[in-house]
Parts: sequence; C-alpha cells; structure tokens
Amino acid sequence: MDRPLPHRLLAEYLGSLLLAALVIGSGIAARRLSPGDTGLQLLENAAATAVGLYAIILVFGPVSGGHFNPVVSLADAALRGLPWREVPSYALAQVVGCVSGAVLANTMFELSPVSTSTTGRATFAHGLSEVVATAGLLLVVFSLVRSGRADRAPAAVGAYIGAAYFFTSSTSFANPAITVGRVFSDTFAGIAPASVPVFVLAQLVAVAVAVPLLRVLYPDSTADAPAAPTTGGQVR
Repeated sequence: MDRPLPHRLLAEYLGSLLLAALVIGSGIAARRLSPGDTGLQLLENAAATAVGLYAIILVFGPVSGGHFNPVVSLADAALRGLPWREVPSYALAQVVGCVSGAVLANTMFELSPVSTSTTGRATFAHGLSEVVATAGLLLVVFSLVRSGRADRAPAAVGAYIGAAYFFTSSTSFANPAITVGRVFSDTFAGIAPASVPVFVLAQLVAVAVAVPLLRVLYPDSTADAPAAPTTGGQVR
C-alpha cells in the first residue's frame, strides 16, 4: 500500500470504532424498539450491521484495505498482501478501535460508558459457528480480491455478515477485535469475558482453514501485489 502506515492505522482505528458502535448501538436500539421480540431485535441488528458495514468499507477501504479485523489482517499477510511486520499494529488499532466504539455506543444511549457483559456464549456450538462464520468471511473477502473483483467486496461482505447473523448460533462475530470490544457493553450484543477465549480461538482456527482453501481455489492471484481494499466484518 502506498499510504503511510500512520494514516492506515488511523483508518483502521476509525473504521473499527464505527463498526463496534454500529453493532452495539443498533443492538441497543433494537431492544428498545422491539421489546420482548428477540427475532425482530436480531433482524434489526443484522440489517443495520449489513448496510452500515458496506458504507464503512467504502470510506476506509481505499486508505487501509478496510480490514477492521485481526484475522483479515493475518490472512492478508499469509496471502502476501499486508507485510507481516505491520500485522501487530493493525491488530492493536482494531482492538482499541472496537473498545472505543463500545464506549461510544453505550454513551450515545445514555448508559454507563463501560459495563462488563454477562452474556455467556462459550459452548461448542458457538465455537463451531465462529469457525464457519470467520472462514466464510475470509473466503468471501479474498476470493474477490484474488480474482480481481475487490470492488465488490463491500457489498458482498455486508450481505454475508447480515446473513450469518441468522445461519450461525453465535450470530457471527467473526472478528477478535469486535469480540473484545463487545465485552465492554452489557447489552444485546455483549459477550461475557469468559466466553472470549473460545471465540478468539475459533476465529484463529478459521484462518488456518481458509488460507489453504484460498490457495487451492485461487492459486493464480491477481492481488499478490499490494492488497486491494478488502474488509473485515463483525465481525462479528
């Protein structure tokens, strides 16, 4: 990428902040708008996340690649896009951004700026769902990038994440940074601290699954040069 690293890290921080604020804020709003109807709450949360993620990628993708997700940065490095030495900086910006976004969402809805979630999600089904959701996200992103269709990634990622809210029992976090950020909001989208290791481990396993698949399915990449704008969804 030809943008200076500080500029790219700022874009990753801001994009991750807005992603967390979007996921958590729309969850809070959904619970207030549709009390007692969990299905409708999830639909509202998923729809807001899908369309909002599309817009966020369009804004920040040309600057940093629009990862907003450590597993996307890891996969990008493994596929010879992002330099390995920049992965820790990207991941730190993403995690700090998601935590900041959680604080922002809480504050916008007149809640305590920081609260620790009590929603436990550490089951085998949730872990398996996170492997599937995260691997699917990586396949969507990098199949498009490696076949010269990166311009379609914002819409495709938004659509995939919106759908994955419903076809996975974990509601598709698919992102270690957003997983950490959601700890700091005891609301509809929160996750208890004890559940975080299961989710993050599953998300890392998904990288080990998706990268070899991408190398087999798309061996002749058109994107082995500096990475085109991609994204990292919610992830979750």
